Amino acid sequence: MSSRSPLALQLKGYRLATAEICYYLPDHPKLLQTYVWQDYDLAPRYPELVRFLDFWVREIEGRLHSVRLTGKEVISAAEMRVGTLFQIQ
Repeated sequence: MSSRSPLALQLKGYRLATAEICYYLPDHPKLLQTYVWQDYDLAPRYPELVRFLDFWVREIEGRLHSVRLTGKEVISAAEMRVGTLFQIQ
């Protein structure tokens, strides 16, 4: 992802995505470990998460067991409405 600000990403439809990644420990293949990944991503395809998981499979020894994902729009249209901050009389 580019180095754009979180606000710029949210205005383009990105949401804060959190994934709980469970994987098998390489030295103890019957044990599971968890890793929490969080970044701004585009639902429903989540290209940033897919890119990270592709990297994981290619470069990290711990074989994936499961991935649980949750996403939240940080800014909604209702929160972006223009209003009066103060009134001069």
